[in-house]
Amino acid sequence: MTSVRLLAIGFIYLCTAVAWSTLGASVVSRTGESDARLSKEVAQLWGGRHNQIAPQTVVLRTRRVTETVQGTDNLGQPVRREVTRTVEDRIPVPLRASRVQVGLKLQHRQKGLLWYDTYTVDFNGGYRVRNPDDQPRTIVAEFRFPSSDAIYDGFVLRLDGQDAPKGAMAQAATVSTTLPAHGEADLVVAYRSRGLDDWTYAFAPEGVSSVQDFTLDMTTDFGRIDFPPGTVSPTTKAETGPGWRLGWQFDSLVTGQKVGLDLPNKLNPGPVAARITFFAPLSLLFFFTVMVILGVLSGKSLHPMNYFFLAAAFFSFHLLLAYLVDHLQIHASFLIASAVSLFLVVTYLRRAAGLRATVREAALAQLVYLVLFSYAFFFEGYTGLTVTIGAVLTLFVLMQITARVDWGEVFARPALRTPGPPAGRA
Repeated sequence: MTSVRLLAIGFIYLCTAVAWSTLGASVVSRTGESDARLSKEVAQLWGGRHNQIAPQTVVLRTRRVTETVQGTDNLGQPVRREVTRTVEDRIPVPLRASRVQVGLKLQHRQKGLLWYDTYTVDFNGGYRVRNPDDQPRTIVAEFRFPSSDAIYDGFVLRLDGQDAPKGAMAQAATVSTTLPAHGEADLVVAYRSRGLDDWTYAFAPEGVSSVQDFTLDMTTDFGRIDFPPGTVSPTTKAETGPGWRLGWQFDSLVTGQKVGLDLPNKLNPGPVAARITFFAPLSLLFFFTVMVILGVLSGKSLHPMNYFFLAAAFFSFHLLLAYLVDHLQIHASFLIASAVSLFLVVTYLRRAAGLRATVREAALAQLVYLVLFSYAFFFEGYTGLTVTIGAVLTLFVLMQITARVDWGEVFARPALRTPGPPAGRA
């Protein structure tokens, strides 16, 4: 092994890294373009992200207002006259109590290269409203639908036993009733719907709001849960078979945050293939290092052209994976790409090197640094640890087997090396 050969191998490595960068960028581009288009289609076919806002209630108060208006008389001369009219003020009143029950059932749906975390939601809310005045007043409750891209089956909006009028509702539904002085009534909201990504419940349309005597119970049929940014953590949490029962309970709360749950994402082929591709140069670096060391120890180093074909065999793995995931499940695509790349490397080295031990060790190195390291990306959160452990173990093994190597002799020019004794002589 000479310095010139090492430089040639380094050049091959850099060219392959550039090719991987280009391939990874193309996978990211295809995935991003697909997501921008397909997410809209999924929302239209299944349902959009749900942001449920608590019902807003107002009390109607009437008052007489006298105004001076400018007009003209019969002769067209400007005159001023006073006009008295009735004005209706809509004064917000807080909910006295909230009892909300939410059931979420996960149903992943695949579209193109991506999986979407779709779900069904069963919403049932019971609220208590109160007339704050000393005389009978009309109370109006408005319920805003959490998503315009959704269906609402079994929808109920009922105040004091009176249902909301049927017909066009646009973005919200309203219902009203007249309550006696300081009278109270029950407000009921219920529906079954379907949504996408996450589900949140807001106490007000925007800004900071106060809530009293609030309880929300949520049940899920999935075990992996997370909470979106800007949401309040549950006050109670208990496992119930395959899912969870989560509870939020507050006596008196002032906040601008929401309550919600981020449903678990399924492994997406496109992003995983892109991450594996961008990681590939590190895998090849480990492999080339092992192959160079094996060549030094065996005394039969490979030519840079041999390394060129080995790099091409590595690249074939990611190229196949990037385009197989368009048509097959990601695990099947990974298995096929791994088998093809291993076959290329093993059959090539058997003819190029001719040493069974070298072929066996090279196949093992490829299995570890290409296949196993890449498969670590299927376990989110453990990829970095897996690579770190592999790197440390590799360093330990290489340090042990090369501890007695005279590197000055290895990299010396052939003409300057001390020739050994002639063959057949003592």
